[in-house]
Amino acid sequence: MTVTSEQRFGEFVVVRRHEGQEHVAELVLDRPKAMNAMSTEMARSLGAACESLGGDRDVRVTVLTSSHERAFCVGADLKERNSLTDAELMRQRPTARAAYTGVLELPMPTIAAVHGFALGGGFELALACDLIVADSTAVVGLPEVSVGVIPGGGGTQLLPRRVGAARAAELVFTARRVVAAEARELGLVDELVDAGRDREEALALGGRIAANSPVGLRAAKRALRLGHGLDLRTGLEVEDAAWRSVAFSGDRVEGVAAFNEKRRPNWPGE
Repeated sequence: MTVTSEQRFGEFVVVRRHEGQEHVAELVLDRPKAMNAMSTEMARSLGAACESLGGDRDVRVTVLTSSHERAFCVGADLKERNSLTDAELMRQRPTARAAYTGVLELPMPTIAAVHGFALGGGFELALACDLIVADSTAVVGLPEVSVGVIPGGGGTQLLPRRVGAARAAELVFTARRVVAAEARELGLVDELVDAGRDREEALALGGRIAANSPVGLRAAKRALRLGHGLDLRTGLEVEDAAWRSVAFSGDRVEGVAAFNEKRRPNWPGE
């Protein structure tokens, strides 16, 4: 797949666009020497990249990938963490949180392409995405209690939303690692593909999603996210508000016209 543009955020994060997929952004974790361990600098760069993507109306889907052959992300940089004083760790916390919430709050659909190790904060980055495509080498888990902390990048909240409270408790409390086949069985990942094909399949899925209305995609994500966990009556109000935001949009007009004229829509994105 030919790269048509590339923007680097600091040393460790890259946003790429590809020929034939102009509406799909690839957000690359690019700290291969450390298996993408999340340092303060990398967290700051990831937050900045997400802020930029969130404001780009041309991006309909973001795919989160890794440049390391054997890992998606191994979590927090424990070597750096061990060097921080308590005061420095507290000052670093908002930067770390901004990286995870940056991914979580991207307004367009997001897909994580996972291979190899996705542990701790690495798995939390994947959980922050709407969909997870994993290859057969993937090993996921939240091992934080084994080093005296807890998942702090959203794991205690995002994992039970995927697999239920009891299953999430078992995984967090045991700190165990889960291989790809079991991860798919438990719902920790959404799609399981052959080794080495996670990125390719995730980008292909992104392309299929990006063929749809950008206004509709963002509104649908907003309704899904905001409505989750609410009682049905309140959730339907959230859905209605999202519907009203698109019902009179240019995308709706174009979508109906394209359907009636039996052609592919040319979305105005408004």
